[in-house]
Amino acid sequence: MVPFNIYILPTIDADPSKTSFFRLLTHVKIILICYAIFTLSAGLGFLDATLSLFAIERFSLSPGYVGLIMLGLSLPYCLASPLTGYFSDKYPATRSWFLVTGGVATAIGFCLLGPVPFLHIPSHLWLLIIMLSFIGFSLGMTAIPTFPEIIACAYEQGFEEGLSTLGMVSGLFGAFWCMGMFYGPTVGGFLTQHLSFEWAAAVQGGLAFLSALSLAVYYLCQRPQRQSTPEDGSRQTDESTPLLNE
Repeated sequence: MVPFNIYILPTIDADPSKTSFFRLLTHVKIILICYAIFTLSAGLGFLDATLSLFAIERFSLSPGYVGLIMLGLSLPYCLASPLTGYFSDKYPATRSWFLVTGGVATAIGFCLLGPVPFLHIPSHLWLLIIMLSFIGFSLGMTAIPTFPEIIACAYEQGFEEGLSTLGMVSGLFGAFWCMGMFYGPTVGGFLTQHLSFEWAAAVQGGLAFLSALSLAVYYLCQRPQRQSTPEDGSRQTDESTPLLNE
């Protein structure tokens, strides 16, 4: 991919940014999106470490069949990513819906993956495969809009448009993604060992639901402010027009 990127990417001069990297974390929206990134990678890391053992123990599957089951997670993610990217780029207002809906769907998928014991639903192989596909599609819905949402918020905070800001946002994304990939297998494996896979998956679902709930509350609180801003601006314009005419 390196020669391909050298050939296709344009040559752009980038000046070092004078703004602090930690300034990105001073905005509540960016912190909530970073938490969503953390939950996404934590869920993937948890499944990588524990799903194969659960499937082999519960359904007596061979490693080959476990590999086929994992396709139920990756294929829907591959299908959801370009679709979500297209709609989030063409219709930026849908990003908030993708983040919240994807987080809720991820939480439901993890709770039904085992399923969680308090639901009293028996575990079936077909249910496991369906929930893996459901989780893969919802992860694609949530992961893709996070990067452009952070970039848009950074520009609103006064960051310069250029490669320096994109580099900081990319580093922030990678940092929280790696934190989640460390947390998921470590804590998920610990919970699976001391509790069960069902309860550990429910904890991962709870993290995703908390992320979706936090983002939903933030977007609902920000909507009245955005609606009042244009009205105030138009009112000021109307009041200043007679003075300009005079």
